[in-house]
Amino acid sequence: MNYFLKANKNLLTYSLIILIVIPIFGFNFFISFVGNILVLLFLIPLLLIVLVFIGFNSYKSKINTCSNCGAVSLGLSETCMNCGADLENINNQDQLDKKPSESTIDVKAEEIK
Repeated sequence: MNYFLKANKNLLTYSLIILIVIPIFGFNFFISFVGNILVLLFLIPLLLIVLVFIGFNSYKSKINTCSNCGAVSLGLSETCMNCGADLENINNQDQLDKKPSESTIDVKAEEIK
């Protein structure tokens, strides 16, 4: 037995490397790979939820509601599209007293022949 170990010292060394070192790195790689996949499976939906939340809040901050007629408008418009009330300075008393029917433009349809 001692003769076999002395004669095949390189074989013993390489077999120990193959049987001990490579499986340790192999299992470590496999465990880290599976762990990274699981982390991605949990973090990607969380990232999408955060992006949807930020987008929804950004969209919600651009919505203006007219206090006179209740019309909803998007963007940075200063006046209401329906009644013409000032959306920036809605605290003026004269605009609150104005009836929406007085400031709405009536369009009469005519039949074209």
